[in-house]
Amino acid sequence: MDVRELIADMFVSLDGHAYGEGALAYFGYLGPDLERLIDENVAAPQVLLIGRKTYEMMWAIVRDRPVEGADRMNELPKVVFSRTLEGPLGWNNSRLAKGDLVEEVRSLKAEGGDPLRTIGSLSVVAAPMEADLVDRLRLVVFPLILGETRREPLFAGYPDIGLELVGTDVLDGRLVTLEYRPAAAK
Repeated sequence: MDVRELIADMFVSLDGHAYGEGALAYFGYLGPDLERLIDENVAAPQVLLIGRKTYEMMWAIVRDRPVEGADRMNELPKVVFSRTLEGPLGWNNSRLAKGDLVEEVRSLKAEGGDPLRTIGSLSVVAAPMEADLVDRLRLVVFPLILGETRREPLFAGYPDIGLELVGTDVLDGRLVTLEYRPAAAK
């Protein structure tokens, strides 16, 4: 039986943070190449794995106003990891997972099927990374040092994890994409 792949997609500032106080969406650097990448990623078959904060933010966007790609986001199956949300969830095709995140991800991977993908949700990426369940880590690095306004350091609290660079690209002449796989044990 084929095991599903887990892809962790993260946006990060040059100084390693996923969020800055007052930072605009996409850190203010949305351009045609980044839009194309986002559209291609959303169009691919997948099951989204998200945490409560990402769920609430994304659902509010597609629920409250017309947004390009909202239909596709509504169609995608979503597993929402939260111990505080109560079901049933309002966003189409969303299932609440209240159990152990690592065991749930391990079970989802074993089922086979469309790839699993995280978007944002630092808490949903950390535990599977530590448990060696992430097959690809894809970062979009924004040319921004958040300095004083930084929040949410991307890899705070992680153990040492070796990675192998398998792809790079430049988007809109200013963003760098980096794709990694776990490094083979030596």
